[in-house]
Amino acid sequence: MTHLDDRLRALRGQVREWGADLRPLALEIDRDPEAVRGHFAHPAVRHLATMGIPEEYGHEPEKIDGHRFYGVSALERAVVMEELACADVGTLVASPGPLLAGVAVGLCADEAQKRWFYGRMLEQPLWTCFALTEPEGGSDAAALRTALTATPDGDALLSGEKRYVGNACRAQLGVVFARARPGPLGVQAVLVDTADPGFVAEPLDMIGLRGAMISSIVMDRVPVPADRFLGRHLTATRRGVWAFVQTFNVLRPGVAAIAVGIARAALEYVAEHRGALRGAGRERFDELTRRVDATRHLVHHAAAAVDARGTDGHLASAAKLRAARLAEDVTLGAAGLLGPGARLAHPFLDKLARDARAMEFLEGTGNMQRLNLFQGLLGGKVDRDPGPTASRATAGRPAAPRASAP
Repeated sequence: MTHLDDRLRALRGQVREWGADLRPLALEIDRDPEAVRGHFAHPAVRHLATMGIPEEYGHEPEKIDGHRFYGVSALERAVVMEELACADVGTLVASPGPLLAGVAVGLCADEAQKRWFYGRMLEQPLWTCFALTEPEGGSDAAALRTALTATPDGDALLSGEKRYVGNACRAQLGVVFARARPGPLGVQAVLVDTADPGFVAEPLDMIGLRGAMISSIVMDRVPVPADRFLGRHLTATRRGVWAFVQTFNVLRPGVAAIAVGIARAALEYVAEHRGALRGAGRERFDELTRRVDATRHLVHHAAAAVDARGTDGHLASAAKLRAARLAEDVTLGAAGLLGPGARLAHPFLDKLARDARAMEFLEGTGNMQRLNLFQGLLGGKVDRDPGPTASRATAGRPAAPRASAP
């Protein structure tokens, strides 16, 4: 299993310190996700606003204990996301930043597109969205209906619907997947400026994870210039489907880390409000604590595997699957440890339980993760050693951008 080196322990300590100021915001942002706009100056929100932008595009790194952090490695992001999710997952998902769209740009954009996207992200805090899921077909690429229709001048018009897209209703930039022609190679990712005519996004009513403002999108002939087609410098097999699979591989350990953070927050809340636990209660608390620790190790190992080789996302699916179940079990277990009526008497714990349920569908349901993991098992990829960077303390050092990685 992966152990954090001094560099990543320093990052964890700093982010944990930042998080102490976020916990009081939890219920406020749960009631009104737009309240995050009043906290752009918070160091955690500032860090998220540029996390993942490489140094060569003008990103001034976070400097902690003599180390520089850009947030480009999966293991570094997993450390940050667990700590901030433990503080308040609502603020984490409500904050502006590149996130999924930024990873897709890093993998598939050409230099001009990267300068355009990263440049705008560095000018001011902006929200982004990653629009793949559709009302009828989910994230099934074969069922994708959103259409890119070519125009005589070489540009295109984007029409269709997307659903369950985080922060789409307030995003300024987005990566949208659409179909340019039939077949699996006909799927194309494009960069979209949401201010362009024809793009309309509205928030959906949510029980949990309200900070993410999960949205539906309707696009009616949104203009897409030819220079906004991601992967235009790559072969057809390295665009579209390849792009979103690799993006999920890279981000999946971070999503799993969010679930671990939610579970940890629930146990910390019990320790703070329940007092001494004895007998069966103590045993249950210790069991849940051991599961949190074991799942964290799995998440870190999966992140290191992805950092070593971006196509090795099967272990990350195992981590996401286990972490999503963990978050639900621990939040409900915490409510049980606090006694009948705990969720009514403890609004923060109730919020954690609601947020935990959202982890099942965030970045793919459990069944999707099982399919991905099973394919890895059949292919003999899950047990393969991803290399020394996955097992040594140096696993967290940032890797070079993988725009052209195999």
